[in-house]
Amino acid sequence: MTNSSAAPPRLGLDVYSLRFLNWDAFGVLEFCAAQRVTVVHFSEPRLLGRLDAAHLQRVRERADALGLDLEVGMLAIAPTSGIFDASAGTADEQLTRMIDIAAATRSPLIRCVVGNSFDRRAPGGIERHIEAALHVLGNVRSRIMDAGLKVAVENHSGDMQAGELKTLIEAAGVDYVGACIDSGNAAWTLEDPHDVLDTLAPYVLTSHMRDSALWMSPDGINVEWTRMGQGTVDLARYIRTFVDKCPGRAISLEVITNRQRAFNFRDRSFWDAYPKMRASDFARFLVLAEHGPPRPPIAPDLPTTLEDVTASIAAMRAMLSAES
Repeated sequence: MTNSSAAPPRLGLDVYSLRFLNWDAFGVLEFCAAQRVTVVHFSEPRLLGRLDAAHLQRVRERADALGLDLEVGMLAIAPTSGIFDASAGTADEQLTRMIDIAAATRSPLIRCVVGNSFDRRAPGGIERHIEAALHVLGNVRSRIMDAGLKVAVENHSGDMQAGELKTLIEAAGVDYVGACIDSGNAAWTLEDPHDVLDTLAPYVLTSHMRDSALWMSPDGINVEWTRMGQGTVDLARYIRTFVDKCPGRAISLEVITNRQRAFNFRDRSFWDAYPKMRASDFARFLVLAEHGPPRPPIAPDLPTTLEDVTASIAAMRAMLSAES
């Protein structure tokens, strides 16, 4: 059980969970308040809508009126990544703009990512993109620290394993860089989410929480992201550990459902993207899959629904209530 004297966990929601509804920032704030969510995590600038000072001030004022905390973020800061948006300016420029957005919204952090799983197979592997991200972080370090902010780098879409993200954080400096830990993305790097949490807990600044189901198939190991509480990786235990090891950090749901992916570990070329992965770490991931019952295929265009989001919030609230 957690320490009863500690502050209660803060339930949050990544606004990416609601992207299919095309709500503006104010509609999102009203929804979160109605759901008794206290941290609203705008993980990308586009989710805020306009970025002028007047609009951001109105968003902050409405959040204050509803008793909500805000967090903001962006996507790739590694200009070498395949998902880096060069049309928005250099990585230094984009991260610097986020400092102003964070200040306007009173976000204590800026969430960002290095890349995604495809960057692991690009020339130089993920290490090349980590180095590029470190260069950008170093360039903007003084401005981030002068603003009293921290950068929360996510283990994103299969880009970095936990040890790689830990290396990045320590190389950049824990005084201004930490982790946005994503429980669902752990499975996309062939890792047991519990192992990822054990590694990154000392560095966690915020989170994305998502449940996953794993099972064996002729295609390798299949992973499906699910509603909270419907996976096979014991997210209830994960949440207990998070509350204990990351006190005060937001527990923010990022609801993505109806997404399946196969990892064909039996193909020798598959391992080109994971040249340094330890057999013991993969073995624990394999055990998770071996204990998961197979699931039927899902149509690739089946969307996440508002019911998926509200059901996941309710399931997360039940998990947190069990801890109080």
